[in-house]
Amino acid sequence: MADRQPLNRERILEAATRVADKGGLAAVSMRSVAREAGVEAMSLYHHVANKQAVLDALAGWAFERILLPEGSGDWRAEMEARARSARDVLGAHPWALGLLESRSNPATSVLAHHNATLGSLRAGGLSVLLASHAYSLLDAYVFGFVLTEQNLPFEEGQDAGDFAVGLQLPADQFPHLAELIDERVVGDDYDFADEFEVGLEMILDQLEARLALERDV
Repeated sequence: MADRQPLNRERILEAATRVADKGGLAAVSMRSVAREAGVEAMSLYHHVANKQAVLDALAGWAFERILLPEGSGDWRAEMEARARSARDVLGAHPWALGLLESRSNPATSVLAHHNATLGSLRAGGLSVLLASHAYSLLDAYVFGFVLTEQNLPFEEGQDAGDFAVGLQLPADQFPHLAELIDERVVGDDYDFADEFEVGLEMILDQLEARLALERDV
């Protein structure tokens, strides 16, 4: 049954999000969004210009759900919280990964998020150059980790040790892989997701070291 609520941008965006969640970005079209909203496709054009405008809005929707740094001065804690939040959002909505930095007409919420993130780093004492490096590095790490999680060759909940054993890697041909599997994976309750916090800590430690060097100059 068609939704009888008045059509507006918010309702269109909600419908577009549901379409993307079910079928990815390739499934998003004016027709599919209209169908999900329970209206005719032509009705959408009174509120959004075209499909690209819908995608711009979806990128903004994703950024709005990532924790916004406050610029308290504790840049490390804020970057930790932001990284975890971004991972949660991208994990729940995999389609967003291909949208976050791809729009040539970014929504105001996208620009506000970038500004707040840089503001947090600057409030923590990082130079413009180091803040730029930090932002790029952290996002590359989070986005790359999420992409890897989404493409692991085993299902969520499947035991990584069982999967590794099933590969039957000959130790003489792949000694380092066999060593890793033997010491870290098999029988050790290994979960790739646990690597996220370790990697994040290593990156933040290095950024703190770089910040200390800047202050000593």
